[in-house]
Amino acid sequence: MAGWLRNSHEITVVDTADRSIVEVVCGVLTQPDGRFLLAQRPEGRIWAGFWEFPGGKIEPGESPAEALSRELREELGIKVCSASPWHKRLFDYPHARVQLHFFRIWAWTGEVQSLEGQQFVWTTPGHVDVEPLLPANTPVLRALQIPSTLAITPESSVPLETALAQVSAGLASHQWPWLQVRRGAQVVEEWSAWQALAHRYGTMLSLNAPLAIAEKLIPVAWHASSGALAGLAHLPDFEWTGASVHNLEELARAGELGFDYAVLGSVKATASHPGHSGMGWDSWQRLAHEASLPLFAIGGLAADDRADARVAGAHGIAMIRGAW
Repeated sequence: MAGWLRNSHEITVVDTADRSIVEVVCGVLTQPDGRFLLAQRPEGRIWAGFWEFPGGKIEPGESPAEALSRELREELGIKVCSASPWHKRLFDYPHARVQLHFFRIWAWTGEVQSLEGQQFVWTTPGHVDVEPLLPANTPVLRALQIPSTLAITPESSVPLETALAQVSAGLASHQWPWLQVRRGAQVVEEWSAWQALAHRYGTMLSLNAPLAIAEKLIPVAWHASSGALAGLAHLPDFEWTGASVHNLEELARAGELGFDYAVLGSVKATASHPGHSGMGWDSWQRLAHEASLPLFAIGGLAADDRADARVAGAHGIAMIRGAW
């Protein structure tokens, strides 16, 4: 197993096999405008001077949520009022093998204070200008750039002109930054029309199509079906990558390959899968608890389901009919 060793501000790989895991909780304090908090480790601490999300070790007998509340009270002097689990990441440092439990923190009371001599900065996803960063936090900063709503085009059975009109009206109303194009075999002939629509609204297109088609059309983002995911030996070279998953094995595979996010469902019954009631939020949450990457919930969802999705540990929701 590979790990990381600091030499000044350089990181080198070291052997970290056969070590027990230290459970750690990390809090991503998020302002209504999207800014989040980073803290700099003070002098006298291991990795002093590096920036990270505040948090600390989970003590024996504590749940991750309990540890989060305690650590942020001790470090920052705040009381957590609203927090939701996000995802986990296993990382090897030379001093420890660490399982990091990331939480999004939406509300708290009290002013953030430097109770342990640390420096703070409020920063914006995609515009972090402090360094060095603890290496385990780098992919989390990337994950914060992923929007909380993933809108998906109407089914391929809907005529193109009708689908374009529906999506245009939806983007005009909601200004969703990402749009997944899932239009089956006709996507190649339709692609220029979807590109023009996305350009009009400043929306990034993610293409849900076989890899060979995606590589020909060269979208910014590619979304793999569960079947495509199973056949991959490595992560394809796109700026952003997502995958559809339905079980723990597929979820683990998406994490191992390094996908940016996954879409897990179906949560509820959908018109496209008659006779299937969906897994429900309890089953969805049990799978999400094992996720090592941000998860979107999908399946019969609408905007009103965002609160339930957040409680279950979702990064956000993906919608087809609910979007349009």
